[in-house]
Amino acid sequence: MNYRLAAESDLDEICSLIKSAITEMDSHGIPQWDEIYPVREDFLNDIKSNSLFAGEICENGEKRIAVIYALNKDSDEEYKKASWSVDGDYRVIHRFCVHPDFQNRGIAKETLLHIEKNLSKIGIQSIRLDVFSKNPFSLKLYEHAGYHKTGEANWRKGLFYLMEKGI
Repeated sequence: MNYRLAAESDLDEICSLIKSAITEMDSHGIPQWDEIYPVREDFLNDIKSNSLFAGEICENGEKRIAVIYALNKDSDEEYKKASWSVDGDYRVIHRFCVHPDFQNRGIAKETLLHIEKNLSKIGIQSIRLDVFSKNPFSLKLYEHAGYHKTGEANWRKGLFYLMEKGI
């Protein structure tokens, strides 16, 4: 896997990835994302702020984006209500998504380890994120990766768990 900053030239592929992911989540009864969020503008803003990353895989001589994630210190007001256990510098993962064509290959786990390793190298003490309470796949991923619940947030789509991992 080759991880890199995403570029504006990636937007069409990223939007296609998200559309495929929404279809896949819907097929499992997970109404997490839709036509309101996340949208092209969200990804464009991430790209402009140098906070959107893409993980590419080369298959049959063709590079494809297999995973994306935004990484920064931005967070919703609800994050202030959480009982964060790690003091010090942190980053927040947003819009973490593996293309359905590449799911069930360990890419999400590998990507989390990549993020943790790189953040640890620059002195970051923890990673924070929110996960939709009705997404059993994401919940299992984060729990198995050592993230723990620090609070809850109620947003437009329902209940989300705020989670953290010290690194």
